[in-house]
Amino acid sequence: MSQKDAKRGSRRGGGLPLPRFLAIMSLSAFATLAAVVALVALIGGWIYAGAGPAARQDGSTTVILRQGAGLPEIAASLARAGVIRSGAIFIAATQINGAGRHLKAGEYEFPSRASMAAVIDEIRRGEVVHHMVTIPEGLTSEQVVDVLMANDLLSGAAPVPAEGSILPETYEVRRGEDRAEVLQRMMDARDTLLRTLWAQRRPDLPLQTPEQAVILASIVEKETGLPEERPRVAAVFINRLQKGIRLGSDPTIIYGLTGGKPLGRGIRQSELTAYTPYNTYLIDGLPPGPICNPGRASLAAALDPPHTDELYFVASGTGGHVFASTLEQHQRNVEHWRGVERQAKVAAVAGVRR
Repeated sequence: MSQKDAKRGSRRGGGLPLPRFLAIMSLSAFATLAAVVALVALIGGWIYAGAGPAARQDGSTTVILRQGAGLPEIAASLARAGVIRSGAIFIAATQINGAGRHLKAGEYEFPSRASMAAVIDEIRRGEVVHHMVTIPEGLTSEQVVDVLMANDLLSGAAPVPAEGSILPETYEVRRGEDRAEVLQRMMDARDTLLRTLWAQRRPDLPLQTPEQAVILASIVEKETGLPEERPRVAAVFINRLQKGIRLGSDPTIIYGLTGGKPLGRGIRQSELTAYTPYNTYLIDGLPPGPICNPGRASLAAALDPPHTDELYFVASGTGGHVFASTLEQHQRNVEHWRGVERQAKVAAVAGVRR
C-alpha cells in the first residue's frame, strides 16, 4: 500500500481522522442515550405526577392490599384494578422516594384519575376505608350474632356467646374479616371495661362478682332508655337488694317467656304469677343470668349508683319514670299515671271516631 493510501485509510466520514471520527460517534451515541433517558424520565414523571386512569365505574376504584404483600404484588394489584398505568414505574417511584418500605395493607378507595403520586401517598399514610358495625345497647347475644350475619362485608360464622358477654359499641371492621374474630373483639372489650369498673365500684354494693354486676346492668338497660335515668334506676335495684325486697322487674319476666325477643303485647296477670327463674316478682335477688347485653352507661350505673332512699319507680307515659321512696307514694304515682294513660287512650279513640 502506498503512503497516500495509508493516509486515506486513517480517515473516515468525509476525510476526518479516525480518532476524531470515533469521538464524534461516541458523543453522538451519548447524546442519543441522554435524549432517550430524558424522554423516559419525562414520560415517567408524567405518569407519576399526572392524572391517572379513569375509574371503570362509580367514580372510584376499591383495591384490597393484603397483609404481607410485597411491592411487586402491590404494584400488580393496582395496575390490574386500573388505578395506575405502570407497575414498573410505581415500583421505581416508591424505591426512589423511600415509600416502598412504608406501604400499608388494607382496603383503599381511589378516586377516578388519581395521580400515582397521590395513590402512593394514600397507601403510605394508610388511609384505608373504614367500615363500622354498630351493636345497639340491650340486644341479646343471639340478636348481636344476627347483626353480624346480616353484614355482607364479613365472612364466616359466629357462635352465639353467653348472654351479657358483649359490649354494645360501634366497631371498625375490615372487609372479609371473620365474624367470629369480630365477636371476640366485642367480648374482649366488655371484659376490659368490666375489670376497670369492678375495680372502681362503690364499696357497699350487694354484688359478689362482676357477673352479678352484668346481670343487674342488663336489667337497668331494659328498664329505661333515658341515659340520665340509668344511675337512678340502678340505685333503686341496689336499695331493694340491700333490703331484701324482690326486684319486680317486668323485663325479666319477658326474658323468661321469650328469651329476650319482644313480647309484642303487655304482660298478662297470669304471666306475672307464673314461675320462671327470671321472674323477679317471684324469686329473691338477681335472676340466674343477664337478660341482654348492657351498654357502657348501664354497667357504670350498676357499679357506681348514687346513694338514694328510693325503692320504686313507674313509667310516666312520657318516656321516663316517676320515683318513690315509700310504697304509699308509689301507689299514688301508679294510680295517677295509669289514669293519665286511660285518658290518653280515651282521647285517641275519640279522635279516631271523628
